[in-house]
Amino acid sequence: MHLARLLRLDEITPVAVPTISQESARDLVRAREDCRGDLMRARHRLSKLLLRHGIVYEGGDAWTGAHDAWLRKEAALQLGSTATRTAFDSGYEAALATKSRRGRLDSAIEELAAESEFAPVVRRLGCLRGVSTLTGFALAVEIGDWHRFTGATIGSFVGLTPSEHSSGSSRAQGPIAKTGNSHVRRLLVEAAWHHRARYTVGKTMLDRWDLAPAAARVRGDEGNRRLHARWVKFLERRKRPTVANVAIARELAGWCWSLAVMDDD
Repeated sequence: MHLARLLRLDEITPVAVPTISQESARDLVRAREDCRGDLMRARHRLSKLLLRHGIVYEGGDAWTGAHDAWLRKEAALQLGSTATRTAFDSGYEAALATKSRRGRLDSAIEELAAESEFAPVVRRLGCLRGVSTLTGFALAVEIGDWHRFTGATIGSFVGLTPSEHSSGSSRAQGPIAKTGNSHVRRLLVEAAWHHRARYTVGKTMLDRWDLAPAAARVRGDEGNRRLHARWVKFLERRKRPTVANVAIARELAGWCWSLAVMDDD
């Protein structure tokens, strides 16, 4: 009886049940996420092995082509013990194998993103900075039915809204709630960092815009300009970059929602 009354009052929130194809696409995305974590751990184990022996790379960014050549030609030769050298070879091989596995998963995701039911949403989401094909496809399959939310409520779904501890007339807000889908939250936070730099429309963005409808391109350009302007205001107010980036990610979720529910026609 209670459920019947709630249903009559339209107080029951419908649940979107994913289809078999959506579940399979989600399995692929989560396999890639697991591979990303495995690669990070394999690289950490290798670098910390070298650090324990006082071997530190000082030639620039790590895990580039130059860093890989340094690992093979210089770092490995500085390990005197045969046992330690064997441990290094094992860690290096694990990192290469995991990187290769990630590349195969990336190719599979790009193929599926171009041909699946999520392709229109991925193309529209790609009009925003920081949202590549991999990121857009992951957002599409993890959220599924975007029409369940609004621009104001999707931030709560991914845990990017502030937590609150209130009593009586007092109201205190704390860190973000971190509830909901942690994978989507991480993707949005990483994408938000791209909006800190000066906004210019380069070749990569133009290539993505060519795949999207005109209305999505206009909407994406508005979002990119708005989010960069928000970054500038936060920096002028001397906000901590990490705090500012989470606020940008929360607003970015709303812009993603507006593009996802847009009609291609």
